[in-house]
Amino acid sequence: MVKRSMVTTIDNPHSPFDDFPSWYDYDVRSGYHTSALLGRIVQVSDQQSEADYDLAVEQAVDEIVKENVSGMFIKVEKEFDE
Repeated sequence: MVKRSMVTTIDNPHSPFDDFPSWYDYDVRSGYHTSALLGRIVQVSDQQSEADYDLAVEQAVDEIVKENVSGMFIKVEKEFDE
């Protein structure tokens, strides 16, 4: 099992894991642009292993949640069979 992390907002009714198109649509229509925020923070490259990529995303998610003074962003996790 591999655990993956994503960042979302407390009011988004959709799962970024299970229904990304609906999650993304809600996020953008609400003006959050969470994917863009994550993209600005995460440090990844094509040279990284999948495990290193997942770790970089998790660290970026943790940073967003930690620095989130409004309380709007939360971390969600899901385990995947690999």
